[in-house]
Amino acid sequence: MEYTNRLFGKIDVKDEKVIEFPQGILGFEELKRFTLVFDSEKSEATGLNFMVSLDDPAFMMPVVTAVAVKPDYSPKISAEVEKEIGPLTEENVLVLVTMTIPSDITQMTVNLNAPMIINIDTNKAVQSMVENEGYDIKYPIYEFLKSNQ
Repeated sequence: MEYTNRLFGKIDVKDEKVIEFPQGILGFEELKRFTLVFDSEKSEATGLNFMVSLDDPAFMMPVVTAVAVKPDYSPKISAEVEKEIGPLTEENVLVLVTMTIPSDITQMTVNLNAPMIINIDTNKAVQSMVENEGYDIKYPIYEFLKSNQ
């Protein structure tokens, strides 16, 4: 199917690339269908990506794989998550965190407290608060990214 997005223009999204958030995402519960847009030079979701809404052409969020910015990231997720999106394994789970990129990029942060958990076998996902303590909503990443170039 072809969708139009305000930043990317027309994008062709195959049915198997549609990610369904049955409960929507935090703060935008009415948005349920998304696709992941990443660098066309790469064939996987590494680095900066965009979670693009297929329900609202103006809505997208910059995201990054959690371990790309915090290699020891190990969120505890409630058992309800697997009931909603299917059983999770190391091979079928993709964990993304949302990014905030202000005009001063040295203040760039990610939200480690509410990751997007995607079951790539079912293409279902949730954005859920983690049960661990100590994961910040505004975790600074600029220095980490700079030191790992």
